[in-house]
Amino acid sequence: MEQALKSGVWRAVGLSPASCGRWWWGLRYRSTREQRLPPFAPPAAGGDEAGPARGGDGGRQLPPPAVPEASRAVTHSRTSHEGLAPQRQPRPWHKSYERGARPAAPGSRELWSSGEGDSSKARKRQEQKPLLIERTKGSEILFGIAPCSLALSQSRRDVFNLFLKESSGPRRLVMSEFVLQAVARGVPVHHVKGRELDALCRGRVHQGVCLEVTPLRFKSLEEAEKPDLGDEENPKQQLIWLVLEQIQDPMNLGALLRSAYFLGVDRVVTSQRNSCPLTPTVSKASSGAVEVLDVYSTDDIQSFLKAKTAEGWEVVGTVTKPEGVENVPVISCLEFRWSKPVIIVIGNEGDGLSLETQLLCHRMLAIPPGRALHPGIESLNVSVATGIFLHSICSQKLRHSD
Repeated sequence: MEQALKSGVWRAVGLSPASCGRWWWGLRYRSTREQRLPPFAPPAAGGDEAGPARGGDGGRQLPPPAVPEASRAVTHSRTSHEGLAPQRQPRPWHKSYERGARPAAPGSRELWSSGEGDSSKARKRQEQKPLLIERTKGSEILFGIAPCSLALSQSRRDVFNLFLKESSGPRRLVMSEFVLQAVARGVPVHHVKGRELDALCRGRVHQGVCLEVTPLRFKSLEEAEKPDLGDEENPKQQLIWLVLEQIQDPMNLGALLRSAYFLGVDRVVTSQRNSCPLTPTVSKASSGAVEVLDVYSTDDIQSFLKAKTAEGWEVVGTVTKPEGVENVPVISCLEFRWSKPVIIVIGNEGDGLSLETQLLCHRMLAIPPGRALHPGIESLNVSVATGIFLHSICSQKLRHSD
């Protein structure tokens, strides 16, 4: 068997048995030595070691003859069970060597992993891609259950699309009511995922409902028809108007409108310049009150107050500290009594009422604190303070009407 194997190798490399005796024994010695190497051990530096000198060469050791690459492939190969062509075995110290496994083509595993990662990223991007619906030019996204429900029922806005979160939880009945309202008005309904609603309203609290609508505008005092508020010429008629001078924060404006609607204010007027518009955030902060309460605006509050004073109205300003302002008396809101139409003027969050507006007020109201206050926290939020003022004044109107 061994002689036949040697003859096959000699014929493959084109050498004669006489000239390759020493090379054969060196090759056999090296092969058996490699089998005794520890697993994953790198080859010794300096190349392969030669076997002991043999034959009558006077002890001189001859270098092994160069072996063609085809010969190495035959020597270090194995034959598959299917009888296919021999396959080259990887060295035991190669980093990709696996016992009993067929070596993969160079870079194939890296390419497969890269392709799998790309497809996974593509799937994630596709799943995170928001719903693409063509928006109507000039429209805005209203969000929240109360604002959207009132906007659908009051019909003060044009409605283009209704977006509802896909849900089967406790709000399923509420969502069904939205669908009925939308169908009654011929509004398309879209059931979308929560992240798509987040994208529509830019991460605000939507409560699972968004509505594409036209913006809500202020009404002009000069162009609006006179509302049915009773006989305004009667000096005994108790009317309460709320005037807002340069309220800029949408959350404050929404809270102010909610308190005004709840406590019975007859009309709200705001300044056009340096004031917050009626945005969806204002509607959400007002819990939808802005959808049912008319809000007027004027570009000249001072002229408006002068005209109402000439009609017999009392103009009442508000201050933080109970101090006189240019000979205008300041009293506690708890002491204020009134018997004719009154206008309550609320100033800016930071600066309060302007000096020009203060000089047009008949009296100034202040909220007495319940303790000695530390510097820096000597005032209330403008919406909270307005709620206290309105409650102390509107409660008198309720008592007089009984």
